[in-house]
Amino acid sequence: MHWRRTLTVVDAHADGEVGRVVTGGVLDVPGATMIEKRAWLAGEGDGLRRLLLFEPRGAAAMSANLVLPPIDPRADAGMIVMESTDYPAMSGSNAMCVVTVLLETGMVAMREPETRVVLETPAGLVTAVADCADGRCQRVTLESVPAFVDRLDAEIAVPGLGTVVADIAYGGAFFAIVDAERLGLALEPGEARRLVDLGQRITEAAATIPVVHPEEPAIAGVTFTLFAGPAGADGGRRSAVVVAPGRLDRSPCGTGTMARLAVLHARGALAPGEPLIHRSLIGGRFVAEVAGETTVGGRPAVVPRISGRAWISGIGQLGVAPDDPFGQGFTLADTWGPGAGKR
Repeated sequence: MHWRRTLTVVDAHADGEVGRVVTGGVLDVPGATMIEKRAWLAGEGDGLRRLLLFEPRGAAAMSANLVLPPIDPRADAGMIVMESTDYPAMSGSNAMCVVTVLLETGMVAMREPETRVVLETPAGLVTAVADCADGRCQRVTLESVPAFVDRLDAEIAVPGLGTVVADIAYGGAFFAIVDAERLGLALEPGEARRLVDLGQRITEAAATIPVVHPEEPAIAGVTFTLFAGPAGADGGRRSAVVVAPGRLDRSPCGTGTMARLAVLHARGALAPGEPLIHRSLIGGRFVAEVAGETTVGGRPAVVPRISGRAWISGIGQLGVAPDDPFGQGFTLADTWGPGAGKR
């Protein structure tokens, strides 16, 4: 066997959402900050994302995480998230996968009953506390970058759907948060295809809204739609987050949960310390709370805290043979949606 490139990966999932972690084969990438490294990958090194996520080595319903040496001395590791079409500044489910992989493979020393791990992401520092027992991560709690509301009740003109009302909020990425009941949606597994079709149209329309992070201009634009369900009898709320190129986040979505925390707090529907139980369509469960209040660029914000669990599902190597015509992968519209082949 002769490969012109070899990557060591550990596959993990957080309540069903796959977060592949690159643990070998990349020493570092250019850039003085994680936001600069993210920009270099998107502009110069995007072949890595394609190799990891495109077929025949990857799949549309998958993300990948590049573990890098940290720049900030307070951090234990750097982390850059790669998704099917872009590089989100932060991802809660992926952070849970990364922390679990770092600890369960011994890349970072595990201490029982708790281990603290600080991740340096393009969005900022994220502190994780892992509940550990018998060499396993039983739960990962993240205290992430501040979440805030950009605007409430924004009216979005969506072709073929009319005017949709959405709250625009940031939880590590910008979300359009839409009331599912207003659109006649029950947020059940059988609605998955319809949710994706509607969500993609809403995201594309919402992308015209000029939203920019007040302290980091490289983070801009609405990139996800979250369909929000009402509170159930136990206080839990169901959600469905649509991810490009057209699929549902299998987990309750970490950054989406953080954005929803900010909205509920801004509306007076969630007090600091009060739990938000977020459920996905397949029954995944994240528990979140407002850990504190703060400001970002002079606007009100909250410090989000969210907990969930990840499981390692495989360890292996990916490679590219010298004569492999699909060394950077391919996409087809049957599973990757419109625009396949141009990502």
